[in-house]
Amino acid sequence: MIRRIVFIAAIAVVLLATTMDGRRWWGHVQYLADDRLEGRQTGSEGHRKAAAYVAAEFERAGLKPAGTEGYIQPVRFHTRRLREMDSSLTLERNGESEELVLGQDAIISTRVDPAPSVQAQVVFAGYALTVPEMHYDDFAGMDLRGKIVMYISGGPSSIPGPLRAHYQFTAERSKFLERAGVIGIISIPNPHHMDLPWERIALSSRQPSMVLADPALDPQFGLKFAAVVNPAQAEKWFAGSGHTFDDLVAMADAGKPLPRFPLHASILAKVAVDRSDVTSQNVAGILPGSDPTLKDEYVVLSAHLDHLGIGEPINGDRIYNGAMDDASGVATLIDIAQSLHESKPKLRRSLLFLAVTGEEKGLLGSSYFAAHPTVKPGSIVADLNVDMFLPLFPLRSITVYGLNESDLGEDVRAVGRAHGVRIQDDQEPERNIFIRSDQYSFIRRGIPALAFKVGYEKGSPEEKIAKTWLKERYHAPADDLKQPVDLECAARFNSLIKAVAEAVADQSARPRWNANSFFRRFAE
Repeated sequence: MIRRIVFIAAIAVVLLATTMDGRRWWGHVQYLADDRLEGRQTGSEGHRKAAAYVAAEFERAGLKPAGTEGYIQPVRFHTRRLREMDSSLTLERNGESEELVLGQDAIISTRVDPAPSVQAQVVFAGYALTVPEMHYDDFAGMDLRGKIVMYISGGPSSIPGPLRAHYQFTAERSKFLERAGVIGIISIPNPHHMDLPWERIALSSRQPSMVLADPALDPQFGLKFAAVVNPAQAEKWFAGSGHTFDDLVAMADAGKPLPRFPLHASILAKVAVDRSDVTSQNVAGILPGSDPTLKDEYVVLSAHLDHLGIGEPINGDRIYNGAMDDASGVATLIDIAQSLHESKPKLRRSLLFLAVTGEEKGLLGSSYFAAHPTVKPGSIVADLNVDMFLPLFPLRSITVYGLNESDLGEDVRAVGRAHGVRIQDDQEPERNIFIRSDQYSFIRRGIPALAFKVGYEKGSPEEKIAKTWLKERYHAPADDLKQPVDLECAARFNSLIKAVAEAVADQSARPRWNANSFFRRFAE
């Protein structure tokens, strides 16, 4: 009861002190997504300039430096870029060979450190998913040692969304692949659940992949090869197997388990890679708390600073500005910090504002920070993450990922009621958003966390606007400063995130995982 009384009082203070109107937020987006920063590629000069800007704005907002070098925490990466002209994929079946067209039939991924040459049989293993808690195992009874596993992205609907997403996370899936002796993977996106059209997926293969230079944070799990198949070209892989790709997709759409079977085919891969090293920046600042004890605990507000830099041109434009992904989220952090500097609340816990690098490379900057926090280990009590929240229409609802996993969900619901905003859980678990942004790095360290996006109802005009944005602007140069943005929506969204942060900071008890949450095990 005391916790709730303190919380409601905090909401009242927030509602009286809110001064956000969206214009200051948009000013920060304009700087971070300007062409002069060249898309803020991890390790680039444009990213360094963006990090310096965020550090300066954190200082203006009165935040204390919380990096290892002032506001900056340097992060080292190894990079890999496919040399496509010297690489090839050949599908072999019944003594016949078909050389596949890279970019059209499939792409080779360098997220896995590839061997120069791999030749192995290919086996279809359903979703390539193992979920011990549900006694579900796509690898059971299969001889996969030394083979390449092909699978369709997703999982059966009988497995709860967060759990299904967790075991699709690369590091989790790879543990079971290694145990089975698999040497490579070929994934096929479900064509009905693709955020990006294939053409942009193909272009992304020319982006550099990165891994953390810290070897403890870059497990390889014995994999030597990875590729992604174009769903429009997938049928040829199933010739003579007794199954068709269309039938398998229909089963996946119905939420059913998928069959597992040999494809009676092999793949021969020749992979050439250029390698280098770069250093990039996390940016961290602290608003100190006022409670003699709780000030040494931290509520993290996070967003990612990096985007895709300069890439393959689309409609003549090569700069992937990343205005909504995620200059918008970083601008939210700055806007909240500056608003708090103006209102000067006496929060009990400290707030740690964190703009991370390398999210687009696999949540790498947040993974590094979670493993090497710049505050005392164990002192971070929650993470509130903002990534590509898309203020494209009036704010009526907010989708909260992780809503039912911890008692942070109670806090968000109370803030939503006070702000007149409906709070809803993940409406599209098949998109795996729960594991696709930086909150997941904190979750894997046992820290309750939430991620926030502007919500919509299925079948509504707002859903159509959001889906059109994904199709036309997501990971494309069109995510720039010329797109229409609802400033009032952004202001209300930022105000709500600020209210949640204040409420969590002022509560006596640390946030806790719910008793029925799978993710509570990371805290044990």
